[in-house]
Amino acid sequence: MTYASLMVHLDLGAPNAGLLRVAADLAERFKAQVIGIAACQPMPITYGDGYMSADVIEQDRAESEKETEKAEAEFRAALHGRVAGLQWRSAISYMALADYVAGQARAADLLITGPDRKAPSLDSSRQVNIGNLVMRIGRPVLIVPPDADTLDLASVVVGWKESRETRRAVMDALPLLQQAGRVAVVEVAADEDLVDACHRLQDVVAWLKCHGVAAEAVAAPSVGNDATRLDAIAREHGAGLLVAGAYGHNRLREWVLGGVTRDLLLRPDRCSLVSH
Repeated sequence: MTYASLMVHLDLGAPNAGLLRVAADLAERFKAQVIGIAACQPMPITYGDGYMSADVIEQDRAESEKETEKAEAEFRAALHGRVAGLQWRSAISYMALADYVAGQARAADLLITGPDRKAPSLDSSRQVNIGNLVMRIGRPVLIVPPDADTLDLASVVVGWKESRETRRAVMDALPLLQQAGRVAVVEVAADEDLVDACHRLQDVVAWLKCHGVAAEAVAAPSVGNDATRLDAIAREHGAGLLVAGAYGHNRLREWVLGGVTRDLLLRPDRCSLVSH
């Protein structure tokens, strides 16, 4: 198993240097083609008191096209000479941005993107909701902090929960786990469930061994907030990547891994790979 085709989602009107460094690193590791993608929505046409003149709408479209061209140039400059196959896709569309990117990801094995922004953007027309994207895409999503220099695989932590989504995430992460220096499979469990957690983790470790991944099992007692506990373990291991399953309801935006929160997975200070 490998990643033969990567898709990197660029934010318009924001720096993407860290994201592109990681994309280039992964493309070289896996000899993969890279598809760059960016999208935004045009200014909505309103009527009555909120009517926008044709000049304002045209000015907005021109600005969107300028930002898209700048993102494409940044993409090509960062990857030129390092990747054999480059493609670019972009759209200015009223379609939900997460839907557009998810649809285009049919051409990729892995999507690389930046984190959710911590503060609500005044202009949501250029901001993809990463939670929505993960729920809809049907592909693993690698979320990269803005200041990342590379994908550090010296130590990787897998946050385990007995769920379909977690099993999917570990399968999706296999190409990365096979290149990792050290892998820890961690389950945060209540005291009364620790014995069962150990049995589950040994199965996972044995399965990973069949795929050439040497991993250790860590059953950690829950001491309150499971997200905080997992984050602390990842820090203890010096993890450069956290792998986790994500599941929930679109309406509730419910992200669960024991108690793993959106901030841990979608606004990380390390790279995280999530699958739904």
